[in-house]
Amino acid sequence: MKKLAFGLAALATLALTSCSSDDDGGNVTPTNGVTAPDTYTFERSGNTSVSFSGQTTRLQMAQEIVSGLVNTANTEATLDAMFAHEEGANDFSDADLNASDKSVRSKTAASTDFFSANTTDAASIKATFDGYIANQVTEVFPNWATIATAGFAGQLQQAGGGSTRYINAKGLEYNQAFAKSLIGALMTDQILNNYLSTAVLDAADNVANNDADVLDGDSNYTTMEHKWDEAYGYLYGSELNPAVPVLEADKFLNEYLSKVNDDADFSGIALVVYNAFKLGRAAIVAKDYDLRDEQVAIIREKISIVLAARGIYYLQQSKNNLDTDKASAFHALSEAYGFIYSLQFTRKPGTTEPYFTKTEVEALTSQLMVGNGFWDITPETIDLISDTISAEFDFTTAQAGS
Repeated sequence: MKKLAFGLAALATLALTSCSSDDDGGNVTPTNGVTAPDTYTFERSGNTSVSFSGQTTRLQMAQEIVSGLVNTANTEATLDAMFAHEEGANDFSDADLNASDKSVRSKTAASTDFFSANTTDAASIKATFDGYIANQVTEVFPNWATIATAGFAGQLQQAGGGSTRYINAKGLEYNQAFAKSLIGALMTDQILNNYLSTAVLDAADNVANNDADVLDGDSNYTTMEHKWDEAYGYLYGSELNPAVPVLEADKFLNEYLSKVNDDADFSGIALVVYNAFKLGRAAIVAKDYDLRDEQVAIIREKISIVLAARGIYYLQQSKNNLDTDKASAFHALSEAYGFIYSLQFTRKPGTTEPYFTKTEVEALTSQLMVGNGFWDITPETIDLISDTISAEFDFTTAQAGS
C-alpha cells in the first residue's frame, strides 16, 4: 500500500492541526498536555530511544518458515528446527538469523496476560503449529504432483491458469493456516496481551524508574519505553523506515492492517492505530499512564477488528468460487481458517478477555472441517460463521465481506 508512504506520516501531521480526538486520527493532538510527534521518533540526549530488533528478527524468521512450508525439499525436522530455532543453528538463509538466540515458537501463545498462568492452552496452541508442519510434510508433500479430490490431498490449480494450491484431504492449505494463525498467536498476542499489558509495562519498579528516567542498563530507554516499542515492533518491525510505516512490509499483521484499511468501511483504521502507538509512547515519556492506557484500549480494539474483518472477508469471498473454482475458494477458506483461529488472541478493551475463547474458536474451525471439509461446505455454513463473528463487533458481515 505505497500510498501510505505519504499517508500515515502526512495524515498524522495534518491531524495535529485538528482539535478533535475521535477515531479519525485526532488523538495525536495535545491531550492532557501531551503531544505525539509527527512520526514514531523518540530521542534522549540526541540519540534514538526506540529499539525492537528482537521483533524484527522474529518477523524475518516467521517469513522464512512460511516460505519453507511450500518447499518439498524440507523435512519435518528442518521446519521444526526453524520454528524452534536455537542460537547458532544453521536454520535460515540469513546468517544473522542463525546467530540469534530468538525463536518464533518460544513467543507463540506466550503472552503474560493470557498464558503465563495457562500453560496447558499455551502448550496446546504450540502443538497446533507443530501439527501444521508435520501434516504438511507427511500429508501434502508426498502428494505434491497429485490432483486433489475430496478426501485426498494434492494440488489444485486456480481457474484461468492461476496459482496452484497444495491442500490436505479436506481442502486446507496448511501453510496458509500456519501463517494466518501466527498473526494471532505471535504478533497480536504479543502486542495486545504482552507488551501492552499493565502487568508488563508496570512490572517491578518500571513506573518508579520511568518517573525518574532511570534507564535500562546501558540502553538509552527506560524499561517501560522499551516494552511499548517492542509492541510497536511486532506490527512495524519489517518496515524500511519503521518510524514512517508504508504498510505491506511483511505478510503478517502489517499487510492485513493495510488491506482492512483499503476497505471503505474501515478506512482510516491504519492511521488510528499508528497515532495511538505514537501518543501512547509520548504519554510514557510524559509519565501520563492514564493517557497511555487509553491508547492501549484503542490499539486492542482496532487490531482485533483487523483479524475479525479479514476472517469474514475471506469466508465471504470463498462463496463466489465454490462451484466454479475450488482452488480459489479453498485458498480463501484456508486464510479464513487461520484468521478465525487467531480470534482467541484478540482483546476486548477494558477487559481481560478475547472476543472469542479458544473453545469458541475451535468450534468455528470445526464447522469448516465437517465431513470432507471445504469440499462439502455450503454458503449457509459460511454465512453462519461470518455472522457469529460479526455479531461480536460493531460492523456487519456485509461490511467486512465486501
